[in-house]
Amino acid sequence: MEITCYRDQEISHESRFLPAATYNLAITLLARSETRNLFVPIRAMQYLAILDAEEFVFLDGERKCWIDIAWRNFRSQARTSLEQPVEHDVVYYRHGQVAIMARLQTEFPRALQALASKAKLDGPARVIKFPTP
Repeated sequence: MEITCYRDQEISHESRFLPAATYNLAITLLARSETRNLFVPIRAMQYLAILDAEEFVFLDGERKCWIDIAWRNFRSQARTSLEQPVEHDVVYYRHGQVAIMARLQTEFPRALQALASKAKLDGPARVIKFPTP
C-alpha cells in the first residue's frame, strides 16, 4: 500500500515521554513488517497512525492525507532499561491538537495491542544464548 502524506507548517512542538510498553510494542511490530512501515488504524478516533523507523505520524480520517501530529526523534538510546519511557518530540501541524494528543496517548496503545493480537507469527522461536561473564 502506498499513501502520500502532506504536512502544513509546524504550529508548535514539545518534548514528551512515550511509555516503554507502547514504544517497545510499536518497534516490535514495525520490525516484523516486511515493508518497514506499519499502518495502525485507531478506530476509536477515526485516525490512522503510520509508523516508520524515523517517526510516527497521525492522520485524521476526515483530512485523509494531511498529517496532524508527528512523533519523532525517539531517544531510546538514552534508556538504561527497556522498562523506561522513551523521550521524543511531538510536532503539531494544526491548532487545537492538545485534546487529540491526550486521546492518542490512550488510544494508540490500544490500537497497537489490537494489531498485535491479529499478528500471525510464522516459524519457531529462536533463543539467543549470551555468554555469562
